[in-house]
Amino acid sequence: MKHQIAIFRFTLSPRQSVGPALLQALWAHACQSPQVSVGRQPGARDGQPTYSLYASQHLQDLPLVERRLREALEAHNLRASLIPVM
Repeated sequence: MKHQIAIFRFTLSPRQSVGPALLQALWAHACQSPQVSVGRQPGARDGQPTYSLYASQHLQDLPLVERRLREALEAHNLRASLIPVM
């Protein structure tokens, strides 16, 4: 597997969460590749966890990947505050 770096981080609206299997599936769909991984860190002050999405540093067409990801999150009624990391 190629070296992976964080591509996006996000938090969800209060009282929302997403499991690792669904998040992995949404992210793999957005990247059009199964070579992705996800992570979750506990929230600092507000208790909302931060989710991280990882993929190859050679990910192609990042704006299209971001659009697919936003559409997938929205389709699952997940209101995310998405932050590009790269």
